[in-house]
Order: sequence, then structure tokens, then C-alpha cells
Amino acid sequence: MQAIRELYKQGRGPSSSHTLAPERACRLFTEVNGTFPYYEAELFGSLSLTGKGHHTDRIIRETLPGETKVIFSLDWQEDFPNGFYLRAYDAAHVQQVCWTVFSIGGGSLQIKEYPLDWNDEVYTEKSYKEITQLLAEEDITLIEYIERHEPDLRSYLGKILQTMSECVDRGIRTFGILPGELKVYRSARQLYEMAMEAPMEDRDPLKLMAYAYAAGEENAAGHTCVTAPTLGACGVMTSLMYYYLHDRGTDREDLIDALMIGGIFGNLIKTNATVSGAVGGCQAEVGAAVSMASAACAYLEGCTPDQIEYAAEIGMEHNLGLTCDPVKGYVIIPCIERNAMGIRRAIDAATLSRYMLNIKGHLVSFDMVVETMNETGKKIPIELKETAAGGLAKEFENA
Repeated sequence: MQAIRELYKQGRGPSSSHTLAPERACRLFTEVNGTFPYYEAELFGSLSLTGKGHHTDRIIRETLPGETKVIFSLDWQEDFPNGFYLRAYDAAHVQQVCWTVFSIGGGSLQIKEYPLDWNDEVYTEKSYKEITQLLAEEDITLIEYIERHEPDLRSYLGKILQTMSECVDRGIRTFGILPGELKVYRSARQLYEMAMEAPMEDRDPLKLMAYAYAAGEENAAGHTCVTAPTLGACGVMTSLMYYYLHDRGTDREDLIDALMIGGIFGNLIKTNATVSGAVGGCQAEVGAAVSMASAACAYLEGCTPDQIEYAAEIGMEHNLGLTCDPVKGYVIIPCIERNAMGIRRAIDAATLSRYMLNIKGHLVSFDMVVETMNETGKKIPIELKETAAGGLAKEFENA
């Protein structure tokens, strides 16, 4: 598995696959190859089909230092379904460099012509079963296991936690209309204000959903958020962290531990399946985020390692088959509301795991669910994998 720091990344929305990954690729392209007067980015797959709504063309033009042409194409001959060719030309318009860039989910990249050291394998274990066997053999905790492999992770996650907090702070204080044709009004501020006046039994659930809305709306506005594991699903873990920090008064070091716990489950999903909506549908984005947040919440509530794994399994299992069908290609409908529902599912998964294991064991492991999610993602039609060509997006267009 890769480093957890490659799972949690700061970047501008609205999509880690469509904005953060191309921005990272373009910056690296310039660092490695120098500057040129002319560039061309030819987009394929989901990057082509929903690139306008996700502002892929804008982020590429803003990042590259020369005159840039962005082409939306469909005839992609590469193995991975989501990517683009990045070409540089001299003053005579003669091509000098070409990279084949794959956007693999959560802002992560693979480049055929340039190996990336941030994609190096940091963890040798590839399943939760292998991890738990190692923990038992060496009599260490999961936190100790993570810190052994990433000794500088705590300081990095401290910055991630701060960015999450700042994201929600902005979101619950901002009015206005989100960018794009849909003209959707921001709702987080009013939802938060309503939560503060709601009956006690509704107050915390509404706060959590308001925080998820806040992060989702900040992402849709193109502002800085945290991939957890993606920008489209950023509201789930961000809401959880903000709630425990500001409403429960949880110590920051404990929250960093919880980010580690959620991160290891997110890493296992990324390694053995995908966190790309273009590959696995929204089960790979919000489903993975719910699984991560379920584990993190269970940890914060003092659950045992078995209960934490069960929470992560519940969070993923009950998002199997979730499709990605963004209306008009924007990360707005159903994405923002789905994040709000996702944090409630995560809380419920952690609660259920804490009590259900006192009744009986669970027969389905986290590893089984991840494998099932991977197989399910392969069978989801392309129209329902971030292409805006089917599902809710199609019905909206036909209404």
C-alpha cells in the first residue's frame, strides 16, 4: 500500500480526479520538463465527458505557463479509463514532450513516461487480515503499525485536520450561489443555524449534516478541501473531525489517531479496489468515505479493534453498488446531499458495531466487502460512473 499521506491531500475542488490530479500533473510536467510557449491537453473518459462541469479545462489552463489548448476526446486507447495526454510544443509548434497521465482517483496519478516516487509502496501488507496477523505477532497496536511505516505522519495529519476545520468554518459562514448552470444556493449556513435552534434530539445530527454540506459546498465552489479519500466525498470525514473537535472537545492528537485509523481502511480500499468514481461509481467515493469515517468514529468511541473493523465493513457493505451520476457533471447533485447522508451512516455503523458484536460475531469481513466492491464496480455501467450519461443526470436532462 501507498503512504496514508497520499490518501489525504489538500487541493482545490470540485473534483480530485478532475481538478486536483490534472493540476498536480501539470505542475510536475513543468517542474520536470521546463516551460514551453504552447501546450495541449487531450482529455479522455470521464475527464472528457464531465470535464466542463468539473472545470478540468480551467484548472489545466490556469496551471500551465503557456498558451494551452484543451481537447475533449472519446477515442482512448489506454488501459485505464480516465486520463489525458499532455503535450508541450516549441515556438514552431513542434511537439517536444508528451506524457500519458492516468487520474486514478482521489487526486492520485500514474504517468506512463515518468514514475512517481509518491506512488511507492510503503506498507507491505495488502489486506486487513495480513495487518491483524502482524499486529498479533509483534504485539503492537494499529497506530504503532502506521507510525512505524510513516514516522512523520502525525505532523502532516495535523495540517490536514486544520485544513478540514478551516473548510467547514468557511462553509457554515458563507451565503451565495454555487458555480455552474444549476444555480444552486448554498445551504450549510442556514442548516447550521437551524441545528442550533432544533430540539436536542435533532441538534447533533443536523450539525453533522451541516458540516458535511459546508465541506461539499466549499468543494463545489472550487475552494481548498481535503481528499478523504476524494474531494467529491470530502464532507464525510471532514464533518466527523469538525464535530469531534468543536462540539465534543476531543483532543487533536486523538483526532490525528482517528485519521490514521480511517486512512488505513481507505488505503486498503484504494489498493484492492478503487477510490475513483470513474472506475467504481460512487461506492468508491462516498462509500469509501463512509467506511473510513465509520472506523474513525468507532476508534474515537473507544471501540475494540474487532468493532472498528466491523464498523468499516458495515460502512462499505451498505454502499455497495452506489452509482455516480452527477447532474450536468457538477459535484453538486446528488453529491453534496450524499455526503450529509454519508456521515449519518458512518455514525450509525460505529454504533451498530459497538453493540452488535456483544450479541454475535460477523461472518463478512472487511476484506470480503472490499473485494465485492471491486467486482461490483466493474459491473456498473459506464453511464453510471461519473460520465453524467445515465441515472439521475439523464433523468434531469429529460425532465
